Amino acid sequence: MHTGQVVVEELPRNDSAHFIRFLARLERCVLADLTIHLVLDNGSSHTSEATRAWLKRHPRIVAHYTPKHASWLNQVEIYFSLLARAVLRHGDFASRTDLLDKVTDFAIVHNETACPFRWNYDGRPRQTEDDDAVAAKEPCHAR
Repeated sequence: MHTGQVVVEELPRNDSAHFIRFLARLERCVLADLTIHLVLDNGSSHTSEATRAWLKRHPRIVAHYTPKHASWLNQVEIYFSLLARAVLRHGDFASRTDLLDKVTDFAIVHNETACPFRWNYDGRPRQTEDDDAVAAKEPCHAR
């Protein structure tokens, strides 16, 4: 979250053993004097006993779990939305390797200009234009 960059790794399965291997790689890749903050959903690979035990033995990695049904709080979901729109939604992939290559290429380009997503919600309802201005902009054709 500090840099907005993403780390891409193919995980053959979404289980705690593969997730822990990913965490170990992440720990090796990040400077040793930095604390690593993970924002995680409540998926089983993130909350298993094995994962929690591993995290307990690696205190510089701090897990923050989003509330259930609140994936929108997790900034990586914004990245996934960008990835889906740019690569996945209308993608044509010759093979699994082709798909992984395109996802990796997207991440590399993203990381070149990455910056953290900035929250701008201040707790007040969103201000919108008045109803007359909105109606004036609506197309006249029937829906």
